[in-house]
Amino acid sequence: MRNVLCIEDDPDTSQEIAAQLRRVGYTVECVADGALGLQRALSGTFDAITLDRMLPGLDGLGVITSLRAAGVRTPVLMISAMSDVDDRIRGLRAGGDDYLVKPFVSEEMATRIEVLLRRNNDIPERETVLQVADLVLDLLSRELRCAGRSIALPATELRLLEFLMRNPDVLVTRALIFEVVWGYHFDPGTKLIDVHLTRLRKRLENLGCAPVITTLRGSGFKLVTSAANP
Repeated sequence: MRNVLCIEDDPDTSQEIAAQLRRVGYTVECVADGALGLQRALSGTFDAITLDRMLPGLDGLGVITSLRAAGVRTPVLMISAMSDVDDRIRGLRAGGDDYLVKPFVSEEMATRIEVLLRRNNDIPERETVLQVADLVLDLLSRELRCAGRSIALPATELRLLEFLMRNPDVLVTRALIFEVVWGYHFDPGTKLIDVHLTRLRKRLENLGCAPVITTLRGSGFKLVTSAANP
């Protein structure tokens, strides 16, 4: 079981982070002070850290700078209401692995932690054949199979569907899709996602697959595997 340290002084935000991470199977320890958070993080017993920018005792930049100077490479997701591009750049340059702006969707926060852990070198190699309901995706052959039929997917659609299949019934935001699939740390304001999702939906429909990709207006997208998860 993965162990996450939450360094956050706002009790409501801390509770939200801990509740969502525990819901998806992590153990979580929460501290509300930057200096204490740094002390706990230096122990090296955590697989990932969520870190607020504005903290009593020692701010988030001080925490991450000290961690990296001490050689601690634990993945850190910085979470802050400081949303300017310059603020995000400072957080990433100081040693943060990702940056999430408040207010945030708790499902996206948990997915970002999963992505950070996946990037870490000690994560076992991921499976190359994914299955969600009756939908099967072979990442090596780039083949999508369902109900005895199969098609080959272009590279971008393959990456997009892979991300959705690794997170079934989970809301994923446009910004997170851009980061994972296209490598952008921002939403470039294009119709890229919409174009590729339209093509994927058509392919799934033609194959007669049960999972469908839904759009939650203003929130993001979800690969829905049953009628119980609209």
